Amino acid sequence: MFTRTKKRLIATALALGLTGPALAGPKIGAVISTFDDNYITYVREYLAARAKAEGVEVQFEDSRNDVVKQLSQVESFISQKVDAVIVMPVDTSATRSITEAAVKAGIPLVYLNREPDDPKLPPGVATVISDELEAGRLQMQYMAEKMGGKGRIGILMGDLSQNATRNRTKGLKEVLAKYPGITVVEEQTGLWLRDKGMDLTSNWLLAGQHLDAILANNDEMGIGAAMALRQSGQKDVLVGGIDGTPDALTALKRGLLAVSVFQDARAQAEGALDAALKMAAKQPIEQRVVIPFRLITADNVGEFQMANKR
Repeated sequence: MFTRTKKRLIATALALGLTGPALAGPKIGAVISTFDDNYITYVREYLAARAKAEGVEVQFEDSRNDVVKQLSQVESFISQKVDAVIVMPVDTSATRSITEAAVKAGIPLVYLNREPDDPKLPPGVATVISDELEAGRLQMQYMAEKMGGKGRIGILMGDLSQNATRNRTKGLKEVLAKYPGITVVEEQTGLWLRDKGMDLTSNWLLAGQHLDAILANNDEMGIGAAMALRQSGQKDVLVGGIDGTPDALTALKRGLLAVSVFQDARAQAEGALDAALKMAAKQPIEQRVVIPFRLITADNVGEFQMANKR
């Protein structure tokens, strides 16, 4: 695919009588919400690896969870006249300015991993994401069956500014509605962080809260919760995560996690780069690409570990 893209760009440059830097491969600006996150690190590494294999130059910027900084970084790439911009939003409700800036400049924009809250994106803008509602549904259905349809649970939510948090929790509660014997007794945000998941769980236990399961919006918080439970000597509380990171796969094998839901970082990253290159080459694309989630349990964790080694 890149060979065709590169040929198109080179042919255009020759037709215009351009030489030197104009003959170089496409340049992509990638603006990432934060580098300080395990799952996001895998997405970034897969994106960088695919770009290197394709001969594409990708420049990464860390927004450090700052909406204003992220917009400034996108505007900087636009002023540099990059061929396309890939953005993992800090706040999915605050992407309109980013979209408007890219569309006005005529620069292709791909939202990666997190889908903007805007219901309809204009031409020239694409998304490569996974259905966060499905992640919550898969996680809760497995746990509800494991619990025999009854018990007390705590929910560790991600960053409340992101629709991934809202939709994973919403999907979880859609399934929960079918199980009146399961009660939510704690529900707090751990900001996607392992130490926050650990601290919140410790606080619940110190307050004398009895829990049969903890469902976390991501693996990092889930692992933190499991560590707190082990430190307190509680080994019978089920803990679930989402993302299927390598750390989560190890935790599943050790029995720290009962379940995770695999979010395909490689497919998201490679899909975003492919979409950006196609749009830069004026090729048709699917505007909304959805990468499916898959359930991971102790029974099939080995399959995912083998896949990560390839």
